[in-house]
Amino acid sequence: MKRESAQTGMRLLWDLIPGWRSSSASAPSPRTPPRAEAKPERARRERSASEDRYERMARHMLREHGVRVRKWRSSSSGVAWQVRYADGSISRLIESPRPRGPVSAAIFLHEIGHHAIGFDRYKPRCLEEYHAWMYSLGQMERWDITITERVRDRVHDSLHYAVLKARRRGLKRLPHELEPYLRPRQRASAEKHPGCDSNAQPAD
Repeated sequence: MKRESAQTGMRLLWDLIPGWRSSSASAPSPRTPPRAEAKPERARRERSASEDRYERMARHMLREHGVRVRKWRSSSSGVAWQVRYADGSISRLIESPRPRGPVSAAIFLHEIGHHAIGFDRYKPRCLEEYHAWMYSLGQMERWDITITERVRDRVHDSLHYAVLKARRRGLKRLPHELEPYLRPRQRASAEKHPGCDSNAQPAD
């Protein structure tokens, strides 16, 4: 007990410095940085909402036109065809990448477009390709999907390919709608997209 009393009455060096204790007591404690929102989690939620929107669009378009997906392709290519049965019924089929972004959505809607506008309605086939692509772009606007430069590149490259193929097969008179696609699209990127022969029978 005596030793504790002696220690209690002891004055230390900093007790002799005027104002030391008051200034020390009032000094602000280090501020804890505000907790930032987890960016990966926010990005995941936004990505999930976008995927849901594309999925809803795909389901609606397939149902609206009575089309069935034979296979979701991993490549950026597609094909559309139909099968007529002896009883008069028709199966409408496509293969396409699953819509997850503007380019894959454009290709998917292009294949749907062949069924929407009707096969053999437009001649030559490169003109059918043109109208299927115009349908695709119109539906992208309907669903508020951004028509990016990559989408425009893909459309132009596909139609340029279709025009060249038609000319190789002896096309004499090019429909005026396809005249802008006689030449390759001028763009900064050197990336090329393969043509899309959407009426070809799929290979098994």
